[in-house]
Amino acid sequence: MSSNQHTARLPYHKLSSKAFMGLVSLSETIKKGPLGTRLAELVFLRVSQINGCAYCMDMHWHALVKEGVEPRHLNAVAGWREAPFFSERDRAALRWAEIITATPHSDASDEEYAKLQALFSDAEISDLGFAIAVINAWNLLNAGMRAPIPETPMV
Repeated sequence: MSSNQHTARLPYHKLSSKAFMGLVSLSETIKKGPLGTRLAELVFLRVSQINGCAYCMDMHWHALVKEGVEPRHLNAVAGWREAPFFSERDRAALRWAEIITATPHSDASDEEYAKLQALFSDAEISDLGFAIAVINAWNLLNAGMRAPIPETPMV
């Protein structure tokens, strides 16, 4: 591993401040919406794990700890199917996040969508889609720009 992997490539948040603030606003809006902070942050953490974005994993893990989620539960997010710590809604949201994040290598089938509809309102499903989209955008930006994990958590 070269030392360059821990040095930011450029300050994209300053260079593209309007776009950056748009993503910040979207992220905050999702957490204040019908999904709530905890579920949105769980989705953010799981998608960040899939995408390998250490910066985002650190941020969302810390945010969930601040929300009162047990670290033991967070350590099991990547293995949510086998862990007893997640509700049926958590599991449905995490499954959908994995399916959408893995597009085009997965199938967002009508069957999978029906499982989601059984547990979430249309507004919640819509917000979940935006949550998955915004964290994927953050992951791509932070990984591509090599955003270093701060010594002190940002949240």
